[in-house]
Amino acid sequence: MLLAVTPDWSLDIDRGPDWLFVRLRPPRQGDTGEIPLAEMIWERLEQEFCHRVVLELDDVTFLRSWLVGQLVLLHKRVASHEGMMRLCGVSRANEDVLRACRLDGRFPAYRNRTDAVMGHRPPQPR
Repeated sequence: MLLAVTPDWSLDIDRGPDWLFVRLRPPRQGDTGEIPLAEMIWERLEQEFCHRVVLELDDVTFLRSWLVGQLVLLHKRVASHEGMMRLCGVSRANEDVLRACRLDGRFPAYRNRTDAVMGHRPPQPR
């Protein structure tokens, strides 16, 4: 299901057994400003009676500070309902952003939705 958030932003939402998969589709060019992404995704989780979500960030070229803030807000809300939130498709540059914000422990990067659901991460070189 495609959910248009703004004229530029959209979310592709799929439902799996016990999980909701949300692919963020940001605008192609420029920054359209902040959107209440955490609240929108939380409302969808509530509609689906689900508290497990995988956010697919393959199309997000750069995690801006407001978007990192939205991830933290959503994570807190999901965790407070004994749910689980995982990220996949995170680019190397965005992994660096999460590391710089000291959020790489809270948001470990998974390759794809299957790995995210299973909690499987390939070993990292030291």
